Amino acid sequence: MASKAIVERQITATSIQRDEDVLAAAARLAGEDLCSISDLSAGEVRAILKLGHDVKRNPREYRYALDAKQMVLMFEKASLRTRLSFESGFSQMGGNAIFFDQTNSPLGERESIADVAKNVERWVDAIVLRTYAHDTITEMAANSRVPVVNALSDFEHPCQALADFMTLEEHFGYSRGLNFTYVGDGNNVCHSLMLTGAQLGANVTVATPRGYSPDIEIVTLARERAEANGCEIKLTQDPQAGVEGADAVYTDVCVSMGFEHESTKRAPIFRPFQVNEALMARAASHAVFMHCLPARRNAEVTDAVLDSSQSIVFDQAENRMHAQKALLLLLLGGLSY
Repeated sequence: MASKAIVERQITATSIQRDEDVLAAAARLAGEDLCSISDLSAGEVRAILKLGHDVKRNPREYRYALDAKQMVLMFEKASLRTRLSFESGFSQMGGNAIFFDQTNSPLGERESIADVAKNVERWVDAIVLRTYAHDTITEMAANSRVPVVNALSDFEHPCQALADFMTLEEHFGYSRGLNFTYVGDGNNVCHSLMLTGAQLGANVTVATPRGYSPDIEIVTLARERAEANGCEIKLTQDPQAGVEGADAVYTDVCVSMGFEHESTKRAPIFRPFQVNEALMARAASHAVFMHCLPARRNAEVTDAVLDSSQSIVFDQAENRMHAQKALLLLLLGGLSY
């Protein structure tokens, strides 16, 4: 007779695990890296979100999916949501997460990134990086035989964007055709949101001050993906026009980590882009408010909006864990256990 432990591990696959999109993504993504949303096809983005919803609904089905796997988190920047959502999510699937604090010794300073990769790949099954320079992530990925995940760089924040669109699907029931507006600095979060929206068929409008638009290469790529998926990417310098009729209004801090020296300069430039009750009133009556957090209250967003019934910021934070669990399942072959 099989032991209780063995019986518990013989879990029947849910219907989502047999979904064609999910199976195709599992086959293609096993062993791959996620440095940018652009690494993913539209089908793979959809698959991650489908699996994320299932992981959230049925956590017991994935209890042993990453049994005995090891993941290291190497962070050059402080973190609350990213660190805890990765650690807790990985442990819920049977794996072990190891945190390696790089805040006082940036990667590549003590020894080359290539040498770090060639050491770490021999001990762990996945490397999760939160860095300043995006090149740190791409260099680690180029030199590592195990999957490397971008948990934030100065150029992109792909895991945040996946969780955000998972949250929108949870709230509205779909993402295709949604009118999504980002207001503020055209930063790393903005880049990943544009690319993710374009892959999912959402219409994305980005409203930024002059001189703070998103990177032109990202804009070009997002527009190419949007055209292929029947949606639009628009840029404007008018926040009022940008949020008109929006289903979702999103903002981020105006001064990201590493740009603190620009705080005084940026404050008056971004003041007209604050998301307040008057700005939200121009969006659709059913519109939701979103923020990747941490928020600088009464700077880029007022308390009245952040704490309102329209705000889904803590749903976003929760879904970081579920979306990342889905991503790790696909990168580490966790659907084949």
